[in-house]
Amino acid sequence: MTEAAPKSDPIRPTDDAARALAQGLIAGARFAALGVIDPASGAPMVTRVALVPGPDGAPLTLISTLSAHTAALAANPSCSLLIGEPGARGDPLTHPRLTLQARAGAADKTSLRAHYLHHYPKAQLYYDFTDFGLVRFDPVAGFLNGGFGRAFHLAAADLAPPLTNAACPPPP
Repeated sequence: MTEAAPKSDPIRPTDDAARALAQGLIAGARFAALGVIDPASGAPMVTRVALVPGPDGAPLTLISTLSAHTAALAANPSCSLLIGEPGARGDPLTHPRLTLQARAGAADKTSLRAHYLHHYPKAQLYYDFTDFGLVRFDPVAGFLNGGFGRAFHLAAADLAPPLTNAACPPPP
């Protein structure tokens, strides 16, 4: 009897290039697919949301309390974001994409107003409506598909943007 050859693990070791690609996808994202669990049925639900990176790099979105996904996040803040869009040409499965597992929480809508509107100036039409709230997504883990044969699992620390020299304290 012949033994089957061991299957190779398709997940590559996380490296600096994978971290940079994932961080770049988050920084450049202006919309994403948001996956939540419907509290009434327990079924998954997906919607598209506008997205901007917060000052610290964590994704932010502005959503209405009238939406079903807001109620779902209130019932269970665990969620998923799919970031990355196919290019204009070629096979859509060869373009990089990142699935973030995250926990959603309220962000300070007042203090982040200028930041959000810098990225989405047209949101000024509804930003101050009382039924809209700003939501912050704290990444828990990521699954990066960097293109054909380039799959990575990332920890929360891999997804945080690196500190710049300006943000680092001076040496003693």
